Amino acid sequence: MGGNETWITEVTLLGFQVDPTLDYFLFGIFSVFYTFTLLGNGIILVIISVAPRLHTPMYFFLSHLAILDMSYASNNVPKMLANLVTQKKNISFGPCIMQTFLYLAFAATECLILVAMSYDRFVAICHPLHYTVIMSWRVCTALAAASWGFSLLLDMVHLVLLLRLPFCGPHEINHFFCEILSVLKLACADTTLNQVVIFATCVFVLVGPLCLVLVSYTRILMAILRIQSGEGRRKAFSTCSSHLCVVGLFFGSAIVMYMAPKSQNPATQQKILSLFYSLFNPMLNPLIYSLRNAEVKGALQRILWKMRHV
Repeated sequence: MGGNETWITEVTLLGFQVDPTLDYFLFGIFSVFYTFTLLGNGIILVIISVAPRLHTPMYFFLSHLAILDMSYASNNVPKMLANLVTQKKNISFGPCIMQTFLYLAFAATECLILVAMSYDRFVAICHPLHYTVIMSWRVCTALAAASWGFSLLLDMVHLVLLLRLPFCGPHEINHFFCEILSVLKLACADTTLNQVVIFATCVFVLVGPLCLVLVSYTRILMAILRIQSGEGRRKAFSTCSSHLCVVGLFFGSAIVMYMAPKSQNPATQQKILSLFYSLFNPMLNPLIYSLRNAEVKGALQRILWKMRHV
């Protein structure tokens, strides 16, 4: 590094760069969304915990999804909200890198959990007689642990490659949190290796899992169409459509963000898509599962009935 280059100790998150009068409006809207995210996913966790009928592999994975959604939102949104109402929008470089690490870890874990959920539905509908044997609690625990463990190990690769770089400026990130592509722009060295690894990771944890999900649901659709019972077919469609909505929102926004050609205003595109990740998807997931899933709605009604008669 040259003598005129200085190491970064903190950076400024530029955020949305809108009229200051809109900052408080955005703060109010995003605060409501964040509150709904925590409440919705928290309620899903409580329902799954206290309802014996929901102690099944499907809802075991759904509880992990709820934890991921709350963690995902809590990693990015509080700092974003604080920056909307304060003049000082700085963040120390250490917490910034930690925010990047957690963002990638939660994203990769959610991809793999969604694959595990699609496999669970595939076994339940296409091999119902062997379901309890194939999807034993030992298998479910192993799938969940592997999803978390593999994602953390993969994220460590990104962290090591990121920390090897010298960071000397600029001292501004054109984003509302420390997203990895934005952080790489602060490096004063070649970041080609980092970008290649990011693209390879996207292929491995986005394209690969999405293909597995699509294959699973193609098989599931064929099996559903062979179901003779109208009630059985309706229940299968209801359960699977909830999962497909979540998969479409998550994988769609991720692939557009990291693999699609960049628009003429990539910074704005990244911020909008990151909002889907950080705020909208985590808020919508419990709504999708509660509104479109009869078992969750039934369990919630039973819990409320018991509370009224205590």
